[in-house]
Amino acid sequence: MTILYVIIPIAIILVSFFVLIFLWAVKTEQFDDLETPAHKILIDDWNDKLEKAKI
Repeated sequence: MTILYVIIPIAIILVSFFVLIFLWAVKTEQFDDLETPAHKILIDDWNDKLEKAKI
């Protein structure tokens, strides 16, 4: 029973830490566009523009 006095505060601290990390990620716009980077590899025009820019 006394282990609950240790586990519950540790769980609250961990949950608070992960919520703060999540809120920071949302605030810094980490989740704005998740699809475009995956689709850029399939777009030939975009790849051609990259190759021309390197020359």
